[in-house]
Amino acid sequence: MTAVPGRAAAPVAPRRRNAPGRFRLGDPVVAVWLAALVVTLVGWLVVTADGGEFMTRSTVTGILQNSVALGLVAVGQSVVIVTGSLDLSVAYLVSLGTLVAAEMMESGSVLTAILAVLALSAAVGVANGLIVTGLRVNAFIATLGMAFILRGYIEDTYTGPAGHVPASFRRLGYDRIGFVPVSVLLLTAVAVVAWLITRRTRAGHHMYATGGDEHAARLSGVRTGRTVVLAHILCSLCVGAAALFLAARLGAGAPWAGTDARYDLESIAAVVLGGTALAGGRGGVTGTLGGVLVLSVLDSIFNQLSVDPFFKNVVRGVVIIAAVALYARPRPGRASGRPRDSGRGRAKQVGTPDAPGQEQSA
Repeated sequence: MTAVPGRAAAPVAPRRRNAPGRFRLGDPVVAVWLAALVVTLVGWLVVTADGGEFMTRSTVTGILQNSVALGLVAVGQSVVIVTGSLDLSVAYLVSLGTLVAAEMMESGSVLTAILAVLALSAAVGVANGLIVTGLRVNAFIATLGMAFILRGYIEDTYTGPAGHVPASFRRLGYDRIGFVPVSVLLLTAVAVVAWLITRRTRAGHHMYATGGDEHAARLSGVRTGRTVVLAHILCSLCVGAAALFLAARLGAGAPWAGTDARYDLESIAAVVLGGTALAGGRGGVTGTLGGVLVLSVLDSIFNQLSVDPFFKNVVRGVVIIAAVALYARPRPGRASGRPRDSGRGRAKQVGTPDAPGQEQSA
């Protein structure tokens, strides 16, 4: 039998990859850190022109110190938002965490108090995750309901500050290494762990897959429900770390510690500024930290200029809207208005974070 010569298969063009370490201005992570640099320089010029001093050791220390609590909450929020979920209970969990920590430190050991706050936070995370996945309640409603539950307990049990934090633990809130607060090391450690989990583990790849296309992820064998619950647990543990830091700063538990600072909305704003998509599947911890820095620098500028609180909120709102509008613009090489893929074509790529220059398999 004579073989019939067939047409040679057309060579498949290799997929273009960004060179490692190459930065693009269109990358949200690069954009938000450049924005932080620009805001800092503009703030320095404006404050100097007003007769003040901005780039001083005390100012830099204050900016870093004010970034810690919001940064811890925002890192956790970014993890859960990547999966396409959300957590609006973080502010009241911060408040309750400070109260539990201070009361247990007053009557027991510091280690017991830390474990109790983390256990409480994990329990709230499990509850949020199970309500979202098991009862199929929208994350916005589920976590808002949890916020009301925590608020009701706090208002019924506490009328003001409670407990006492020993001086040894308060060093977390006030000690410095040079001009860098020790608490920044806590934020760095939590951020690194969150980055490693989301970028270097199978569970993290599943988080991106679930947020990118939950149906395709499920068809590919990803246990999406378990993934969302894990994300909520990680988020709440980050909130617990923020509560411990604030207890060290305040020296006691405060029912208003989380709500007065509006950590629920502020954390979401930092995540959005960092380029994480609220629909899930894109973004990460690195951009979120840049968003936190932008907000902290703006606060420092406004405080030194004694800006009216109403105007401060207006400016922050304009910055957030502008950032979202900028990120929503179609990128070069990507069709605008293209519907999200689903089914088998997307299933082959499940577990790959949507980040420039990075390809990972589940």
